[in-house]
Amino acid sequence: MRATPKKAEYPLPQMEHEQQRDATPGFEPKGSYGFIRYLEHGFPNSLVRWHYHDEYELHLIVESSGKVFVGDYIGQFTPGHLVLTGPRVPHNWVSLDTPPEGVRLRDMVIQFAHPPLAAMASVIPELKGVFPLLQRALHGVEFFNVSELSLRRFQRIRDSSGLPRLIEFLTLLSELAQTSDYQLLSTIPMQSSDDDAALARISSAINFIVHNYSSQFSLKQLAEQVDMPERTFSRFFRSATGNSFTDFVNRLRINKACQLLMETEHYVSNICYEAGFNNVANFNRRFLELKGMTPKEFRQQALGRFGEQG
Repeated sequence: MRATPKKAEYPLPQMEHEQQRDATPGFEPKGSYGFIRYLEHGFPNSLVRWHYHDEYELHLIVESSGKVFVGDYIGQFTPGHLVLTGPRVPHNWVSLDTPPEGVRLRDMVIQFAHPPLAAMASVIPELKGVFPLLQRALHGVEFFNVSELSLRRFQRIRDSSGLPRLIEFLTLLSELAQTSDYQLLSTIPMQSSDDDAALARISSAINFIVHNYSSQFSLKQLAEQVDMPERTFSRFFRSATGNSFTDFVNRLRINKACQLLMETEHYVSNICYEAGFNNVANFNRRFLELKGMTPKEFRQQALGRFGEQG
């Protein structure tokens, strides 16, 4: 079945500028914080969109699950998911399991700029230990097995100001810099372009893809949805996501196939079509390219890792 994009179905989101932050509930008002700014919000929320900003961002999910997009990375998130993104690295979290009334608190966020840290490190050498972590943040970094500790740090940062907040923040950065239980997300360091209007249109297209990945649609249809010439759309899509349109859709579909392989007993041929592919041979080829193994091999490994232990 072919999905026809509707221009009115996914409104174009706004970019995150300083004046918008000051007027958005959840952000600390200007003048009430130093260089460490805290934010929290629920879902759905106007802040949930494919976007970027000049600050680093520590992002902790406390409720719901869904898909995370960081640079060219597409993955799953659940409560406890913690990610650090670098300046101008595009990112978004799309919940897929929220109740009709939404979720009151989904995201706890800490934003901080690079120049103050660099200035402090120039006179406090001990701070230089966190800079390898900040370099990794240009890929986006997901941390594991630190969510409970990080939640307490986030809460203390939220509830403090001045020097106590700075101490909590630097302690959190130090803990994350020392952990070895992490993964880099985007395959290449990504920093988005300055064209906010184009990025907003790409965000609208990504929303459509996320909700219609199992249907058939073309680059031309998506370009028409967001009122962009096809070649311009293709160029900005690659710039914003790090992938061509086709590669992005394939990554999303393979990601869904992996989930089905782990969570269901459906035949591989059925999963191929459920994930949006219309040709089993193409599905197997794409899966092998992205995962380095066949769907059957992936399922066997997943069963060995997540199955019941004897």
